[in-house]
Amino acid sequence: MAKLNFGGTEENVVTREEFPLEKAQDVLKDEVIGIIGYGVQGPGQALNLRDNGFNVIIGQRKGSSTWDKAVKDGWAPGETLFEIEEAAQRATIIQYLLSDAAQIAVWPALKPHLTAGKALYFSHGFAVTYSERTGIVPPSDVDVILVAPKGSGTSLRRLFLAGRGLNSSYAVAQNASGRAFERVIALGIGIGSGYLFETTFRNEVFSDLTGERGTLMGAIQGVFAAQYDCLRRHGHSPSEAFNETVEELTQSLMPLVAENGMDWMYANCSTTAQRGALDWWGRFRDAVAPVFEDLYKSVAAGEEAQRSIDSNSKSDYRKHLEEELSALRESEMWQAGRTVRGLRPEAEK
Repeated sequence: MAKLNFGGTEENVVTREEFPLEKAQDVLKDEVIGIIGYGVQGPGQALNLRDNGFNVIIGQRKGSSTWDKAVKDGWAPGETLFEIEEAAQRATIIQYLLSDAAQIAVWPALKPHLTAGKALYFSHGFAVTYSERTGIVPPSDVDVILVAPKGSGTSLRRLFLAGRGLNSSYAVAQNASGRAFERVIALGIGIGSGYLFETTFRNEVFSDLTGERGTLMGAIQGVFAAQYDCLRRHGHSPSEAFNETVEELTQSLMPLVAENGMDWMYANCSTTAQRGALDWWGRFRDAVAPVFEDLYKSVAAGEEAQRSIDSNSKSDYRKHLEEELSALRESEMWQAGRTVRGLRPEAEK
């Protein structure tokens, strides 16, 4: 395990160089990895593990759309694709990748198959951290581990197929077997992580819920909408407003940030852009800092978790979700985005 120093703060990280795929394969050579759930994270992790030579089976409800998706992806019913309970019974490592609400619903059926020596794997700290709300308390004689890719399952798969990796965090909440650390790192390497950095279940879910509601999704959509609406109110066309708000950021500037950092992106923009950005970024930080403090307090208090549980457990959840997503999709800004994307050169679509 390597240590990275960030301005005096040390972090434990594991890289592919010190824990290569061959070592991961050896660690897990006698394990059966059961992927429970084939929705958001399941396909990417399962396919990457399979392509990397691990023994993987899928647990999913027969007759569901995700069961059909698994069949299309090459998982064979009765051989590598089973009902959830049978997959859990067969597996020595259970990767619990259902949605947070579904994990709560399925837990009573899954728990009996968590026999001594098995490992229970999560990609989100939600269920365990908020156990008083979810009712998910693993038995004391199983390993409880986490690998959380810093992106969607789709991104994990795409980067894997491109020969790259998506960074992931890892955590060990319970080490019943004495092998929890090597198991979790082997799984992290197996799913295609670029490198792994240490966290806890609590820190993972607190940072994740804050990030999703903040710069990753909620805040960025809010900032997009505020700037786009401002430009439109002042007479700019939808095309101009969208290009200046979203297209230039995502297609030109963010790749520069990803490549070498924000300072390098600034250095590769005009001096006028540099001056304006340096003058204004602090005002934006100060304006949103109180919102982030309120958000973090809500996450830490469990209020965001409870809101998610209450909302996602309703029978008409998907109907209302689609209504909200439709409103977003049909807004002028994202209709403009659909048109702008259609005008990109064919090679970039």
